Amino acid sequence: MTDLVVNRNYRNSYSVRVLLFLTLLVPLFFLLDLLVGSYYISMPAILKAIFRPENADSQVVLIINNFRIPKAITAILAGSALSVAGLQMQTVFRNPLAGPDILGVSSGASLGVALLVLGTGGLLGGNLVSAASSWGIVTAAWLGSGLILLLIVMISARIKDIMTILILGILISSGISSIVNILQYFSNESTLKSFVVWTMGSLGSVTNVQLSVLFPSILIGIVIAFGASKFLDAFLLGENYARSMGMNITFARMMVFLSTSILAGSITAFCGPIGFIGIAVPHIARIALKTARHSLLVPGTILIGALMMLISDIIAQLPGSERTLPVNSVTAMLGIPIVIWIIVRNRNISRI
Repeated sequence: MTDLVVNRNYRNSYSVRVLLFLTLLVPLFFLLDLLVGSYYISMPAILKAIFRPENADSQVVLIINNFRIPKAITAILAGSALSVAGLQMQTVFRNPLAGPDILGVSSGASLGVALLVLGTGGLLGGNLVSAASSWGIVTAAWLGSGLILLLIVMISARIKDIMTILILGILISSGISSIVNILQYFSNESTLKSFVVWTMGSLGSVTNVQLSVLFPSILIGIVIAFGASKFLDAFLLGENYARSMGMNITFARMMVFLSTSILAGSITAFCGPIGFIGIAVPHIARIALKTARHSLLVPGTILIGALMMLISDIIAQLPGSERTLPVNSVTAMLGIPIVIWIIVRNRNISRI
């Protein structure tokens, strides 16, 4: 018994050290992300623009404060939110390949945005820069992702085979894509162009006004995820065990699904559908932290997700070039090898 306690304490202290190391890495890559762009700005100039803007070049201050800092903050929020959403879905469905994009949650959010933007013919404005329209688009994304998640829950209550649920999730996602394509077909040219660019995924298009909506939304979703940590630990052992411990399964599911809908929906609304982060990062966090406790996994997933998204944004900027890649393409290139490794490592993908 003593050996078990000592071993558990060692693992916990190891996880805490890893978390501290990750906490130091995030600000470092944040600054590196500020360095890259079509207009070269040195690190001293960046620091002066941040901490002493009155003594810095006005053009540099404008670029840093209005473009690069919002983009880097958006990368941190996107990586954190999608990763935590993926962690929760993998735990609840007890499937290593569950994620917002695989089970159609991100597609549901896309449908909500498409119905609002394309369905209204761009009445809200092509760029959606006002605070009111920002809340409208994020609410539409929440409702879309929540409805798809509810549908997946109803299916999982009747069908116990995990692979069947995954296949149905992919089919639902394909069906939603067909509806979105129909909406695109009947939309006007200017709205269609704006929507197609949105589907490629972008961190740099989020304005300060939209960030004022995105930040509290993600904060609420993450706070709920932290509150659901004990529920997630119980879900690892199965719903029957959780029920025998007196846990209210319905309430626990609602908390997790509310958090997932807010996190995945908010990022999809403002950054477009970004794939593979939600699947890959939770596995990296489990390996790095060597723990299954969600009180440690949730912050670890947040930090690793933020790092992975910052790295993706740096790569997407094509340092030394004036061109920029869609961030969705970069996350796919980084995430797909990890997903393949997960499949090879877990030949029987019936549980985490």
